[in-house]
Amino acid sequence: MAERTITLLIVDDHPVVRDGLRGMFAAHPEFEVLGEAADGRQAVELAALLDPDVVLMDLRMPGGGGVDAIAELTRRGLRCKVLVLTTYDTDSDTLPAIEAGATGYLLKDAPRDELFTAVRAAAEGKTVLSPAIASRLVSRVRAPGGEPLSAREREVLGLVAKGTSNREIASVLFISEATVKTHLTHLYAKLGVKDRAAAVAVAYERGILG
Repeated sequence: MAERTITLLIVDDHPVVRDGLRGMFAAHPEFEVLGEAADGRQAVELAALLDPDVVLMDLRMPGGGGVDAIAELTRRGLRCKVLVLTTYDTDSDTLPAIEAGATGYLLKDAPRDELFTAVRAAAEGKTVLSPAIASRLVSRVRAPGGEPLSAREREVLGLVAKGTSNREIASVLFISEATVKTHLTHLYAKLGVKDRAAAVAVAYERGILG
């Protein structure tokens, strides 16, 4: 029985890169390239129109960057998985892309077989990280910057992890909703995150929440 074809959308501002990727995937019977986009805004429009399994997303593009596009795809609830394919592996690129909802992050110098494997994994919803990026993320998690959370911040975080709203947290802890927001702002800064979901994920990774 033949394996299911994995459909792709290629997003890169360089035509040569798009052509190379299209040729590479088109030559493999397991993949089908549905379209190409030259920037993030076009990527979101085409992803909504073509409904690919996987979007191969460059990050730095004039006319709409990859991180904003990933965040918009996530916001719209589209089913496609985003695999970032870029030349950049700095924290300022990697972490925002993953926080925005990217399933994986590979560098453009990845061998062809590694790229094929990553696309298959991304299509299945598995996280794919190049070794250099994986080790950087792990070290970032293991050696967190900033000060430890206060006892009250841990209480707030524990309630957030249970899905409790700000209003409900205020009621449980006998504090105002504004105070809850202040605690959240402080613990986001200490954990290096921007939202509730990321705070809970990082807290579990670091063993703050058991």
